[in-house]
Amino acid sequence: MTGKILVSACLMGHAVRYDGRSKPLLHPAIDRWREEGRLVTICPEMSAGMVVPRPPAEIADGATGEDVLAGRASVMEITGGDVTQGFLQAAENALALARETGCRYALLIDGSPSCGSGFIYDGAFSGDRHAGHGVTAALLKQAGIEVYSDSEIDRLVERLATAD
Repeated sequence: MTGKILVSACLMGHAVRYDGRSKPLLHPAIDRWREEGRLVTICPEMSAGMVVPRPPAEIADGATGEDVLAGRASVMEITGGDVTQGFLQAAENALALARETGCRYALLIDGSPSCGSGFIYDGAFSGDRHAGHGVTAALLKQAGIEVYSDSEIDRLVERLATAD
């Protein structure tokens, strides 16, 4: 076994999303990895003390998680609140947990300003999205952890088959 997988708590059925819901990912690999003890579950936002439910947040001005990490962009709530520091703390918490538990891979919910790894929303709360990473996904990638979105689970299965 090549390593553990950090996984978004909402994908594991935990009701931790901003709207108080979960988004369970039903896939045979999830059950197998759970049985093998490979999954390490985290909601980065909750680890940083954010409540559920909470106002929706997006990375402002069409920027990306990399921009937030570099100090060039902010994460804003629809109410106008700046939650950048919370999202930075969330990313640091996720990276610390990944390192502590030996996670070489991450399976994260797409679209989130924290966990998005294929797309994120544009910051206008219009429903428009663009390619990019959330803050946690960007930090994990910078640290050398392979990040996959929930829609890429079959790619992760293939990657782990070649790594074992």
